[in-house]
Amino acid sequence: MDYDLDADQEALRGAVATVLARHAGPARAKALSSSEAIDDDLAGALADAGYLDLLGDPDAGPLAAELVVEWVAAAAGIVPVAARALVGPAVLDGQLPPTMTVMVEGDRGPVRFAQAEAVLVVGENDARLMRLAPGALEPVATMYGYPMARVSLAGAEVLDSGPAEQARRWWRVGLAAEIAGTMRAAFDLTLAYHKQREQFGRPIGSFQALQHRMSQVYVRCEGAAWLAREAAFHRAGGERAAAAAAYAAAAAGTVCAELHQMTGAIGFTREYDLHVWTLRLQTLRLELSGAGGHARALATARWVTPRPSSSGAGAAR
Repeated sequence: MDYDLDADQEALRGAVATVLARHAGPARAKALSSSEAIDDDLAGALADAGYLDLLGDPDAGPLAAELVVEWVAAAAGIVPVAARALVGPAVLDGQLPPTMTVMVEGDRGPVRFAQAEAVLVVGENDARLMRLAPGALEPVATMYGYPMARVSLAGAEVLDSGPAEQARRWWRVGLAAEIAGTMRAAFDLTLAYHKQREQFGRPIGSFQALQHRMSQVYVRCEGAAWLAREAAFHRAGGERAAAAAAYAAAAAGTVCAELHQMTGAIGFTREYDLHVWTLRLQTLRLELSGAGGHARALATARWVTPRPSSSGAGAAR
């Protein structure tokens, strides 16, 4: 794959940025954070423009879809973009609702974006797209940046189904993309702070110790982004998807701690925007069993799953 965005991808970035400038950003995220609801205006704008259906578009494809997930996450959009733009189109053949989320079957914990129009429930062997029955949600108050709720599947209507393993792979790619976009936005905010905040008559960003630490954070942000893009480009192969998610989840914890420490006391206030992204990282890095679960999936894909033989026999990876 080419590590530079081509002209079409640059044009896509500009077009998506226009939508996000109107319907996303930290101020909007903070204003909507207490509503326990998905941002329907943003979801509708992305859907109407076709930005949630790029994975199956022969002129765009999975890499373009992954980039949209990164950009929406960086803009702190309150929409289940990874589930809708990556997981759903990769697993299901039918028309998808504008908003959908994904959860593990039997999960008793809060589910991100459970208020979506449909939920893709990933079981052991299959993933079922379900419309929940009235009263199936128990909203959970949270300060972690996403609307969350506990879900009951009693009385839910099955709309479509697909393979569970495919859903888990794309879920991991989506998580890696969300983490990458979220970390990069937090990094950019901290970098701007280092250029503005002065100590001893100089911007603190001029001090070599902070430059070294910010360089290490930048490497983790870039590593997460490129592993997610590589996995999407190769259509969520087992090893690539698990490696991207494992790296991103592990990096998220380190990046969050480093950026807060390097921002000082202001970084721990609600008035400053850093928490808009770092609190989300705490949720993202634990989803789908966190770095440990992704690492186990990587080990399974690498050493347990049978490899295709030269004649084409064997399990697909």
